Amino acid sequence: MSFTVFLGNLPVWVTKDDIKSWLTAENLAYDDVKVIRNPETQESKGFAFIDTPNSEEMNLIIRRFDRAPLEDRLLRANQAQPPRSRTSSPGQSQSQGQGQGQAPSGPVNRNAAIAPRRERGGKKHKRNNAAAPQQGPHSAFAEELAKAL
Repeated sequence: MSFTVFLGNLPVWVTKDDIKSWLTAENLAYDDVKVIRNPETQESKGFAFIDTPNSEEMNLIIRRFDRAPLEDRLLRANQAQPPRSRTSSPGQSQSQGQGQGQAPSGPVNRNAAIAPRRERGGKKHKRNNAAAPQQGPHSAFAEELAKAL
């Protein structure tokens, strides 16, 4: 079993050595630190993973760094989730094995109909649609969505 901490909301200037020095200063044990970087620019993406030797150390690091202030932000620390599969296995349809809210892992049909972008919503930003032509809903889902909006 892996004991890895996700450390997020980091400023882009934070390096692996910075995190190691913070852990050492707090007498927290770790196996490795990986700051995730943009492969093109090498700039930090603002999060890192800390591998720990056991669950106790993982929990100590989470307690120490979750919601810890750094500059004008609060860090986030929690147990890292296993990476999601980016491709479906052979024989598995696109809809099988995908949880709610996950994007499809296969190619995207760029020629599919695209819904028009909504303006910023809320009571303050009501749009006057009197001049705009009204299009009727095209499905039961679209009707329900139109009622909700």
